[in-house]
Amino acid sequence: MVNTIGHEAAIPNPALKPLSFLVGEWATEGSHPLLAGRILHGRTSFAWSDGGAFLVMRSEIDAPEVPSGIAILGTDIDTEECSMLYFDERGVSRRYIVALRSDQWQWWRDTPGFSQRFTAELLDVGKRMVGHGELNRGNRWEPDLQLTYTRVG
Repeated sequence: MVNTIGHEAAIPNPALKPLSFLVGEWATEGSHPLLAGRILHGRTSFAWSDGGAFLVMRSEIDAPEVPSGIAILGTDIDTEECSMLYFDERGVSRRYIVALRSDQWQWWRDTPGFSQRFTAELLDVGKRMVGHGELNRGNRWEPDLQLTYTRVG
């Protein structure tokens, strides 16, 4: 019999419970200001990792201009913050702070020269989310990726 190293810690993280509504498969449809007039279609999934210690997001959009990405969400018990570590096919890696609410998924990063924020509201008894992204490359917030998520599984 093979024992997995650290298997005792592969348990649900109670601080992530408010985000459990995200778990599952979602079809996405949206737009991006740099791709004017195009409707973007894609997929996003959320799944527990290591018994619920972390939440993993995987996303892809059927447009080569929008990168596929993976993110891992976890919490810090001392600061009472949730962080999302993001990595995409371009090799871009970023850390975001995540707000933990039962009806909203919100993340942001405040970094000189390139800040971002995204808020998705849960609608239709958990069957749909409407999300709005913004970015700031200086002194002004501008529209970024806009996505509607529809639960498919």
